[in-house]
Amino acid sequence: MTPDIKAVYTGSFDPVTLGHLDIIRRACGLFPKIVVGIGINKDKRPLFEPEKRVALVRRVTRDMPGVEVETFDGLAVDFVRQVGAHVMVRGVRPLTDIAGEFTMMMANRQLDGGIETVFLMADEQYVHISSSLLKQIAQMSQDDEHLAKFVPREIIADVRDQLRR
Repeated sequence: MTPDIKAVYTGSFDPVTLGHLDIIRRACGLFPKIVVGIGINKDKRPLFEPEKRVALVRRVTRDMPGVEVETFDGLAVDFVRQVGAHVMVRGVRPLTDIAGEFTMMMANRQLDGGIETVFLMADEQYVHISSSLLKQIAQMSQDDEHLAKFVPREIIADVRDQLRR
């Protein structure tokens, strides 16, 4: 573990998935403090409001010391600076994310050369998970065991309740 370094993991977390949770856990093994930054994009219609996403991420990370959860609006690099960090953690799924993440890293470097990006490759059991896929499965299957392959069990009821609305 790198002493005294705070890292930030940003995303929409709408909702938090097992893949997100895996990246957070693994980042906790590298850094003593992780800030999960839940981005607010006014142009998108999220499944959950930002406050609910914060509550869900806090619920599933409550046993992880050093994890904080906050929302942010605007550029991720600005949020990283705002919380006093110099490292961004990014989860990467093979093929689908690499080009976009590389482009974003280069743009972030132009915006703030003092922020490093650490890429964590998605574990093979989570590489296929996306929020859109899990929403589709939740709508088509009433079997919670199906949904438990994509999201933490603690939030399955929340996902189902929200999709019924």
